[in-house]
Amino acid sequence: MTEVWQLWTYLGQEPLLWLTLTLLAYLAGDGLSRLAKRAPLVNPVLIAVILLAAVLAITGTPYATYFEGAQFVHFLLGPATVSLAIPLFANLRLVRQAWLPILLALVAGSATAMGSAVAIGWALGLEGQTLLSLVPKSTTAPVAMGLSEAIGGAPSLTAVLVILTGITGALIVTPLMNALGVTDWRARGLAVGVAAHGIGTARALHVNETAGAFAGLGMGLNAILTALLAPLIVALL
Repeated sequence: MTEVWQLWTYLGQEPLLWLTLTLLAYLAGDGLSRLAKRAPLVNPVLIAVILLAAVLAITGTPYATYFEGAQFVHFLLGPATVSLAIPLFANLRLVRQAWLPILLALVAGSATAMGSAVAIGWALGLEGQTLLSLVPKSTTAPVAMGLSEAIGGAPSLTAVLVILTGITGALIVTPLMNALGVTDWRARGLAVGVAAHGIGTARALHVNETAGAFAGLGMGLNAILTALLAPLIVALL
């Protein structure tokens, strides 16, 4: 047992190990999601997070060590976001037809995402840096962390909130939209893109191409609008 632990200690310092485990964890999550016929509660990202968290906890590996090895995945967030332009271009005609509803929904969704987070946090007794960290939680991680630092929040806390927001949105979007009777894929996609950024967009792409295109649009535009509105919300606090 001691020899096995010594071997793990050695391998744990190799960056390739954590990149490999990250990819394997996601593949396991995606496989389970396929077996469950893409059921909302069987989310690949959520499963991957649980598996990796368990490995880190069992082995006592600091997150900084893990991130050093898996940061290539973080780097790929940029190209992955840009690639969302492909389904968006394929649905460009639908975007042009609905530009005014998109604009109104974007403003309402972005303001609600920030305002409700701050209001709930304040009602629960949060203040200062912790409260400010809530503001950009519905934008994609790189934007949210940079924005959090700029307005006085804690980027590391914001990153956790971003992940939780995305996973929650991906889990509830399908049953929620079904319960509300929303059948327009454009509306469903835009809503989850604005509220749950990249993880929600990935869920939308699994369900419907049009929903995925509008989710990508919502995610991108919400990042821009949040960067513009966040300082105004902070000034009101």
